[in-house]
Amino acid sequence: MTNFRLMKKGPGCALEVDFPVGPGITAIYGPAGSGKSLLLQLAAGLLAPDAGRVLFEDAILYDAKAGVHVPACRRGFGYLAQSESLFPHLTLGQNLRFAAQRFPRLDRHRRVAEWLERFELSAAAEMYPHELSPRQKLAGAMARMLVGEPKLLLLDDGGLSEGLLLQLRAIAAAPVLFATRDLELCCAAASHMLLLDSGRILQAGAPRAILDRPAGIDAARLIGIPNLFEGRIAALDPFRNSSLIEFEHFNLNAAYVPAHFKGDRIWVGIRAAGVRVHASSVGPNCISVPLVRTSFRTQSVRLEFAHQIFADLTLAEYAGQKNNQEWYVEFPPGTLQIL
Repeated sequence: MTNFRLMKKGPGCALEVDFPVGPGITAIYGPAGSGKSLLLQLAAGLLAPDAGRVLFEDAILYDAKAGVHVPACRRGFGYLAQSESLFPHLTLGQNLRFAAQRFPRLDRHRRVAEWLERFELSAAAEMYPHELSPRQKLAGAMARMLVGEPKLLLLDDGGLSEGLLLQLRAIAAAPVLFATRDLELCCAAASHMLLLDSGRILQAGAPRAILDRPAGIDAARLIGIPNLFEGRIAALDPFRNSSLIEFEHFNLNAAYVPAHFKGDRIWVGIRAAGVRVHASSVGPNCISVPLVRTSFRTQSVRLEFAHQIFADLTLAEYAGQKNNQEWYVEFPPGTLQIL
């Protein structure tokens, strides 16, 4: 298990984190400027933290109080930056041989040939980076990172695909720390995820668990839940597993809210895909609201209503409702997330 406890502060940047990294892929998800790249550079040893400790398999890589700072070249980590990672003056094969130079000559050639073959790059071994396709460059940089048998892989998202990440997960024995702004990629390839915002971890866990139960309003915003409402619990009935929540412009029936009392103020979230849209009222949790804006996506349409209510419809669903004389939105109780 890899443990990171570190702090970095300075003009325009501040990062303070404490988390373990286990087997498989751990995704660091957050917006631009949240500290994802900075975290990887600190772990790699390219930058020094201001305080804290960095430990790997019980070995201290950095300790501010003790004055310990193991340089990047001695950490045995693989680091893939966002920018070009291959040496431009070397062929692809020479790039890999450089990364494998600590091995005996015969073993080095065997390892290079093996990794070129795994990434289907054998035919490109004598090509220079400027002659490679973008996919070949990325696969080549990954092969060069792996040929030296690193103990930890640090990937700063530079266009990594789901296929490459799944391939990496299948063939790499070392744990992976992967920084990205692609939530879909986190769900597809990662077994663990950190939500990072403004240099601090908001939530950690399995991607699906975080999506289904964000830890708070900030985490909900970060994973893209647009419908966020603050309300007051007006009624609680544990025997009927029900509650009534009053908001500024409407009331909603929800499941019983444990560990709360009548009168408590809470936040409720619902994904845009969970909101139902109708031409007339269909019962509880269905309210009449004016349509404010329509925006088309590749496979869906987002409707924005008054009171900052958002709903996502498929193209077919929107085609069947675009001429509605009135608009009603329904909040199914099972889709409401208590934050």
